[in-house]
Amino acid sequence: MPKTIFGGEHRHLVSVLVEARQASGLTQAELAAKVGKDQSFVSIIERGQRRVDVLEFVALAKAMNTDPTQLFERVTRKLSKALRI
Repeated sequence: MPKTIFGGEHRHLVSVLVEARQASGLTQAELAAKVGKDQSFVSIIERGQRRVDVLEFVALAKAMNTDPTQLFERVTRKLSKALRI
């Protein structure tokens, strides 16, 4: 069974979120609590088993004391110019 249900470019979003969480010094449980979820919410995102919508992305970034625009810019720099969805 694959580790992720989403292939390709989705891994870049996941890696940026994981890096940002780790840089913020937060555990999965601490980040989840800040956005009103349980630890499994963050875990399934970080394992690539759940997509993040725009509002969730903003909430996660703010919970990590990170500017959502700058965090999103990090994601877009990693994406292929020929991005397909």
